[in-house]
Amino acid sequence: MSVLTHDEAQTRAALIGLRRYTIDLDLTRGVEVFGSITSVRFCVREAGTDTFIQLEAAALHRVVLDGTTLDPALYVDGRYPLTGLGQGEHELLLDADMRYSHTGEGMHRFTDPTDGETYLYTMCCMADAPKVFGCFDQPDLKGVFEVTVTAPPEWTVLGNGIAERVGDTADGRWRLTATKPISTYLMALAAGPWHSVRTRHAGLPFGLHVRRSLAAHLDTDADEIFDITRRCFDRYHEIFDEPYPFDSYDQAFVPEFNSGAMENPGLVTFRDEFVFRSAVTEAERQSRAMVIAHEMAHMWFGDLVTMRWWDDIWLNESFAEYMGFHILTEATHYTDTWADFGVRRKNWGYDADQRPSTHPVAPEPDGVPDTAAARLNFDGISYAKGASALRQLVAWLGERHFFAGINDHFTLHRFANATLADFIDSLARASGRDVHAWADTWLRTTGVDTLTPTVSDTPNGWELRLTHEGSRPHQLTIGLYDLDQATSRLVPRTPLHWNVPDDVVHTADGRRPDLVLVNDADLTYAKIGFDDRSWATIAAALAGLPNALSRAVIWNAARDLVRDGKLPPTAYLDALRAHLPQESDVAIVQGVLAFARTQIADRYLTAKQRPAALATLTDTCRDLLRRTHDGSAPGLRLAAVRTLADSATNPAELDEWLAAGTVPGGPVLDPELRWRLLLRRAVLGAATPADIEAELARDSSATGQEGAARCRAALPDPAAKEAAWTELFDKDDLSTYLATATAEGFWQPEQHELLRAYLPRYFPAVAEVAARRGPAIAQAVGRFGFPQYAVDASTLRLGEECLRDANPIPALRRRFADELDDLRRALRVREGATAGHGGAQG
Repeated sequence: MSVLTHDEAQTRAALIGLRRYTIDLDLTRGVEVFGSITSVRFCVREAGTDTFIQLEAAALHRVVLDGTTLDPALYVDGRYPLTGLGQGEHELLLDADMRYSHTGEGMHRFTDPTDGETYLYTMCCMADAPKVFGCFDQPDLKGVFEVTVTAPPEWTVLGNGIAERVGDTADGRWRLTATKPISTYLMALAAGPWHSVRTRHAGLPFGLHVRRSLAAHLDTDADEIFDITRRCFDRYHEIFDEPYPFDSYDQAFVPEFNSGAMENPGLVTFRDEFVFRSAVTEAERQSRAMVIAHEMAHMWFGDLVTMRWWDDIWLNESFAEYMGFHILTEATHYTDTWADFGVRRKNWGYDADQRPSTHPVAPEPDGVPDTAAARLNFDGISYAKGASALRQLVAWLGERHFFAGINDHFTLHRFANATLADFIDSLARASGRDVHAWADTWLRTTGVDTLTPTVSDTPNGWELRLTHEGSRPHQLTIGLYDLDQATSRLVPRTPLHWNVPDDVVHTADGRRPDLVLVNDADLTYAKIGFDDRSWATIAAALAGLPNALSRAVIWNAARDLVRDGKLPPTAYLDALRAHLPQESDVAIVQGVLAFARTQIADRYLTAKQRPAALATLTDTCRDLLRRTHDGSAPGLRLAAVRTLADSATNPAELDEWLAAGTVPGGPVLDPELRWRLLLRRAVLGAATPADIEAELARDSSATGQEGAARCRAALPDPAAKEAAWTELFDKDDLSTYLATATAEGFWQPEQHELLRAYLPRYFPAVAEVAARRGPAIAQAVGRFGFPQYAVDASTLRLGEECLRDANPIPALRRRFADELDDLRRALRVREGATAGHGGAQG
């Protein structure tokens, strides 16, 4: 289907105005298609207008314009032409059969393997609304939605407005309350035999919904989820002048969802992994809470006031990301959320911003020429870098002026569309400052600034100079710490408040600090370095730094230094071994272990060095288990068990755990841990197909199906590898989730010789399946199926040839470009092209 260009969207928005969509969906036509009848009321501003409406139909039965039947055969490539339209009001009817999706795009259909029940839900963002109903699919043509649905009588229907049954229950007819004006990408529907938990708050109905097989798990967590929801809802109403703009607040946890969540007004959809069926850490509960807060922020940022075109997705995502962490800190018991942001999210932005595919937080409109290009910008820049930029903006403006500008923005553009310029105007009015200049330097530029301290002794004391590589201004805190040799604790001095580029040097009397930590409060977005003495202090006493956010800044900086070839990977592992066993913040433990396991051990070190790295990880995890044997820190213990299982080189201990059904001292092996242990045993050649089938008999859920697919693909057996390859690349049956699981299991560093022959087959095979199956599968197989462990020049050459010769679809081209850039980085780290030194200078 053809993509919508920015030029086409601008032309169409100038010619027509949207009034209303009246949509009637029939979900009782079998397992392949559903019925979609759309009546669109719109106005035309100029006589003789030519335009088009979008629809991706299996069959278009009827087209009626103002009572006159038109020829359905004119429908081509997802568009129906509308020519010679007269000035004034029009009504267009489209009657079609639409295909169900199994890749999370449009109307997704899922049958639960646990009980055979079927569930449907829509994902219309960002250009998939025409897979559900006929529409003028662009964000600046907002309309009222009136939706009716025919479903099996035992089902529940959910949508953007309150859903009510119409007529007799046996008819299965539902009507949803008409919405306020919203964009097409926000239309939402979920239908099936949902298990629901309902309450009311602030005069509105609130609901939680999940498939029946997860009912017990939702019931366990419902009070916690509602508590977070209410606290965030109330805090947003204290900050924003504009009240919540819709008539209900449902949260549906849906299966096989490609995104983390989607901010549909009145019906937020989440991936149902957020309904925990196995043990999780407190950091993972905090992550769920942050997503709840993030999506609620979208009710204002994105749903009430919507971007005009996709160049301004940051107006949605950066703000929701920032507000999610901000609101959690203020309104809930999660008070260290910015440490979690620093170690779990911010590096996503740093990594994306250093690749050739980087783009400004707010690109110029011509930088997003069509919807295919726009889809690629839902990345670490639009989320994490943008949120970091906003955090710096708040540090510069102050919270009072920042939120005054936001409220001005909402007042001026409620239920309409706005641009970056509109938003900056509101901030400038509220603050009286030159926010436009700030936006030019922060939002219209790419790349990461670097801030490196130089500390020297003077006759009477010491001197600090800060070297700035980059173009952005920064307001930041520089932490100063002294090492207490007796306790190995780092004692803070009064910090420095530094303005870049205005402040250049600081001099002080007395003894120089043992640690100078640039960006200590993590208020800005920049890579940092360390002077030699500071790094020596970190190596000796990182665990003695009292604040989790400060430790997160250091671990993030060390990660960047490894990636830039300025700190040997083994030095990072030495710091991990020395200090992680004393770490109390679960998010830091998880983030550090994940980087060490997946990047250092699997990519940055050679095959000969890898066993020592895995031994370091397992020894560290055993220390964490010894420290937590009393049950005082179950989250730390769970994080250690997971990484120990992933890093084991001898399956005997894993066999003992599985036989006992528990790790000695806990935790008991729940389904997630059992599948994790079985996967590692499969990789090491200690599991059989029969073992996998026996585990699947214990856990036949959708997650169990994914675990089995992952384990089958991981078996070090030629027949198993070829079977997995066939499922991924020669058939089109796998859902996105099962394709992801199979891809995750396939490539394993321990199986390099077995997999060698698949490397030249991989790139053309992915290009072909992406062309057949579309962006969601392209992302899954291009990301999770990329042979990341194969860090050598031949892999790079094969990937570059594919980009040059195979003409991959845009989603895959971007994915491959990023993966190949990461591969080049890994080669540089391995080769020591920019080998570092003990000082870890930036």
